Amino acid sequence: MTAESAAWSGPADRQGGRKGWQSWRNSAALLRAADVLVILIAASLPWSTTAPSIFVGLWLLAVTPTIDWRDYAYELTRPAFALPFALLLLALLGVLWSDGAWPDRLHAIKPVAKLVLIPPLLYHFSRSERGFQVCLAFLASCALLAVFSWVVLLNPAWKIAATASSGVPVKNYIDQSQEFTLCAFTLALPALTFWRGGRAIAATACLALILLYAINMVFVASARTALLYIPVLLALFAWKHLSRRAALVLLAGAVAASALAWTTSSYLRQRITDIAVEYRHGHEDISRASTAQRLTYWRKSLHAFTEAPLIGHGTGAIKRQFERAATGESSLDAEIVSNPHNQTLNVAVQWGLLGVALLYAMWIAQLRLFLGEGLAAWIGLVVVAQNIASSLLNSHLFDFHEGWMYVLGVGVAGGMVLKVQARSQP
Repeated sequence: MTAESAAWSGPADRQGGRKGWQSWRNSAALLRAADVLVILIAASLPWSTTAPSIFVGLWLLAVTPTIDWRDYAYELTRPAFALPFALLLLALLGVLWSDGAWPDRLHAIKPVAKLVLIPPLLYHFSRSERGFQVCLAFLASCALLAVFSWVVLLNPAWKIAATASSGVPVKNYIDQSQEFTLCAFTLALPALTFWRGGRAIAATACLALILLYAINMVFVASARTALLYIPVLLALFAWKHLSRRAALVLLAGAVAASALAWTTSSYLRQRITDIAVEYRHGHEDISRASTAQRLTYWRKSLHAFTEAPLIGHGTGAIKRQFERAATGESSLDAEIVSNPHNQTLNVAVQWGLLGVALLYAMWIAQLRLFLGEGLAAWIGLVVVAQNIASSLLNSHLFDFHEGWMYVLGVGVAGGMVLKVQARSQP
């Protein structure tokens, strides 16, 4: 090789490398594969835990080469993008001052780690044209689950997994209720839009699906947490999309529907009246202690928080705090758990006020992303509001199923909102 050719080979190779990377980044096949994999995540989430995890790993392999890292770094200056990473960083650092066992410390990182999938999902779906296909896949999958739920209620032998509740083919009634409520309220805006546009058939189809989900929750299986987040979502819908008169009609309809459900569903009446029973007798009969359990967990968690209010006891320290509180106790007071069934307390015990500030900053930043108009904004608003409300009685952001619903919903709907915003800018 001559000196002249050697001198030119480096830049040429580098230019070829840049062109090769550009071709990978702009590969229509990779972008399409990334879209399809998110659709598969959404479709499989109501049915499985293993399949979504596999598809998430494959999605990361597909989407990573398509990212323009300079643009992505710029997007990370937005709070909705940056705060999930800040929360994960706090969890990683919290390992250093934790008084929990090392397996508990490492295990507690995983629920937080999935939140950092929100920024790449936001970025990807701000470029993709298939965001609504992801939403449709989730709706269709949940509709199939609702139908199959009736099948296993009538014939439990058809259950896919050995669930603890009748009419729940897979997972549990809490996950199922979270899915069905999200789908019902997602469809509320299209139903209203079709009705106002004179498209009666499309509006009727949406209403039929809403009834499919609602009737299942009334007569088959429902979580009592739904009694908290359904009124919140109804109020949001009225505030965003209805006039004052229409909101009053919605309120009257909700009251009438609630009365009808109460009088016709012995299952629903039993679920609600059990709350008082569980509170009164929880300490004597731990098998019927759901309400008393939560109150006990919250009391112990508040006590642990007051002992280390600024930065908490560290990542994975909840179990250790309950072990300390159980010393010399019996029955319900002797229970040792690693989940206080309240998202704020879950964070507060581990990372104190610093963690709580980051948690609420993330929720608020992502909530603000969806305050605009349009179906994508409404879907994202429902996802975030439902998660915040349900997290008063559960640690849903860190739970597998509800956590991934949040990650997927915020990432996909948020990306669609960002795309609309980018197009509207001059």
